[in-house]
Amino acid sequence: MSDLWRLSATNLAAKIRSREISAREASVDALARLDAVNPWLNAVVEHRPDDVLAQAEAIDRKLSAGEDPGPLAGVPVTIKCLADQVGYATTNGLRLQKDLIATEDNPVVANLRKAGAVLLGRTNTPAFSLRWFTNNELHGATKNPRDPSLTPGGSSGGAASAVAAGIGAIAHGSDIGGSIRYPAYACGVHGLRPSLGRVPAWNKSGAERGIGPQLMAVSGPLARTMADIKASFKAMAAPDARDAWYTPVPYAGAPVAKKVALCLRPNGMFVAPEIIAALTDAAHRLEAAGYIVEEVDDTPSFREATDIQLKLWLGDNFAAFADAVEREGDPGALRVVEGVRHIAESLPPDIVAKCLVRRATITREFQLFLDRYPVLLVPVSGVLPFPDQEDMKSVEAFQAVLEAQLLQTGLPAMSLPGLTVATGMVGRAPVGVQLIGPRYREDLLIAAGEAIEAGGTPPSPIDPVI
Repeated sequence: MSDLWRLSATNLAAKIRSREISAREASVDALARLDAVNPWLNAVVEHRPDDVLAQAEAIDRKLSAGEDPGPLAGVPVTIKCLADQVGYATTNGLRLQKDLIATEDNPVVANLRKAGAVLLGRTNTPAFSLRWFTNNELHGATKNPRDPSLTPGGSSGGAASAVAAGIGAIAHGSDIGGSIRYPAYACGVHGLRPSLGRVPAWNKSGAERGIGPQLMAVSGPLARTMADIKASFKAMAAPDARDAWYTPVPYAGAPVAKKVALCLRPNGMFVAPEIIAALTDAAHRLEAAGYIVEEVDDTPSFREATDIQLKLWLGDNFAAFADAVEREGDPGALRVVEGVRHIAESLPPDIVAKCLVRRATITREFQLFLDRYPVLLVPVSGVLPFPDQEDMKSVEAFQAVLEAQLLQTGLPAMSLPGLTVATGMVGRAPVGVQLIGPRYREDLLIAAGEAIEAGGTPPSPIDPVI
């Protein structure tokens, strides 16, 4: 095995496009890296080497014919196992779906193919993609390559673990309550939750989703460099008419003031000293790059946004969902259902309509705030990455996890973008910060992320700590 797996996606694609190396060589190297570390991590739950090599050889044939293979030419990319990929089971971590074979690529998967990416393997997720911890009864548990005693995050835990350990340069993830941003944080990489409508996504294999998930669920990238976040986001965001929410928006919007609001303890949440230090350090990095950073006492209510998020989910046919969880029998999913059942059973029949009305109010408040401060700098989580399976210890532990994730759950209710930027390590635990911006202004977040990244990030990719 060579060291091609260590290269960033942008560097690797440049070498392949210039014919310095072949896409096949990059794929052979990526498969060797997967074989070397995945048995310990269990980040990738299905891969087919012959398929991977066939994709790579098709890229090489295009290059030989003088054709443009796309901006991600030959770059190995992993796909979360909740997205349809032709010929593979869309398991979403469920025994109930182990034979649900996709007949059509999800738009985000199709866009990655069009960009020239080589689909390396399918990454693990908790059952129903429901937790900030990644294990299930079908595929087993995924480990954090930086410290196996810590969660790799969830629900895109396999994606984050893989990219941190060099299994692919880019990972596809999805986020309805922090499922891109938190695994990126826990594994010490970057992760972008785009605005609703920026990245087209849809599974032919499943029924149409309820209105809550339609408004809150998005697909996006996890990567080791901000340049790779930018390149993969652009590739994923290509148009596809199959997504009813897709919005054709240029990558960059109008110029705005380089002004950042720093909020250390939004809505009075507990934030650990190590997180405060990371936020302060990130603010200094932004100032060094020419940003004006103003500390604010508070933000509009993430608590109300979280309440909306939870009720949109619980009020949309919770009984049927709870029944599916019981049939699956996954202990982690059952813990989540039991932890919120008392809320679900108290909701009035018109709760979804009421939440949609409230959603307009709180979204307006955030939009006005972000009109004054185009970038908001806040914690990803209130604490360092959780011990693995922390939410299973007790009812109190479950509630403590939920409180620490306030900024993970609140943001999707407003369909706004958020970016996790990895900034360093506290012992063996990664630490990072979150940037939030106006709708469709991922460009502002990525530019600020690049300024923060310039001050240092955790070493990556790494060999797993065993």
